[in-house]
Amino acid sequence: MKTLFIGQSYIDITFLADQIPTGDEKTVARDYAVSFGGNAVTAAFCCAKLGIAPDLLTSVADDWLGRMFIDMAAKYGISVHHRKVVESSLSFIMPKGGERAIVRCRDDHFKHPFPALNLAGCRALHVDGHQPDAAIHYAKICHDAGILTSLDGGGLRSNTHDLLTFISVAVVAERLCEQMKLSPAEMLSYLRSRGCKVGGVTLGARGVIWYDETGADHFMPALHVPDELVIDTNGAGDIFHGAYVDSYLVDPDAGWEQHFKFARAASAYSIQHLGNEASLPTLAQINETAARFGERQQGPPTLELVSGSRREAKAAPETDERPARRRK
Repeated sequence: MKTLFIGQSYIDITFLADQIPTGDEKTVARDYAVSFGGNAVTAAFCCAKLGIAPDLLTSVADDWLGRMFIDMAAKYGISVHHRKVVESSLSFIMPKGGERAIVRCRDDHFKHPFPALNLAGCRALHVDGHQPDAAIHYAKICHDAGILTSLDGGGLRSNTHDLLTFISVAVVAERLCEQMKLSPAEMLSYLRSRGCKVGGVTLGARGVIWYDETGADHFMPALHVPDELVIDTNGAGDIFHGAYVDSYLVDPDAGWEQHFKFARAASAYSIQHLGNEASLPTLAQINETAARFGERQQGPPTLELVSGSRREAKAAPETDERPARRRK
């Protein structure tokens, strides 16, 4: 095992349409895609596409969607460790104007405890907070063993506050800031207080603010992908996570600025394609994207690099210009 990802699996149905019909109405979508989905799951597929097939602990149902998911994982060489549920989870996603509306149908009532896995050879763990018992269990083991632990903080989970104690690299979405009533800068302070060596907040088209191992704050603008090229932003954050995990595994001695720039180019590639599978980049496509698009011309977002106040924040239960690196 080189790396382990833990999360909730979905089958994503992504479609382009002008509106969702209501009542006794019908509409025809202009295009659609069917693919795997889920935060850590999509990140795992990204890592596999880039050449490092991970192990994946995720929900799997014994139904036709579950078998479809297993076939998808096999295609990418991903070793799936099943956490049995009754029904597969589904997401219906409608991208529009750089945003996306999502309806989720989720079964996270696991029939059995998480399996015991052999972590021999594991060099990185990535979790998204789903399967909270498994996430904390393996994060603690990896943290204590000196293995890199990474968190996709896309939303507030019941275990977020406790889980962060065992996380080395925490990159969270602006949505988590809103849920915890913290500014992005205050979120960086909070991540520091939980012991995360590297922490960041993704701000979509406004870039990323983050701090490195020395504690120094940084701002990384997004790449400027013209609006007319943006098709589907769903999954871009997940691909960002999968790409920086891959970059770390390839060159663990590189700085996190290099890892995040590589991930930024991967994310910029992804938003130009419909559905998670089509959005997965190859190494060549990441390098091409980094060369093609310059950074957005903007200063650091206001009120986000310097916190005006320090608040004690705890998680509440979930409410539902360096080019990209080349492998040596």
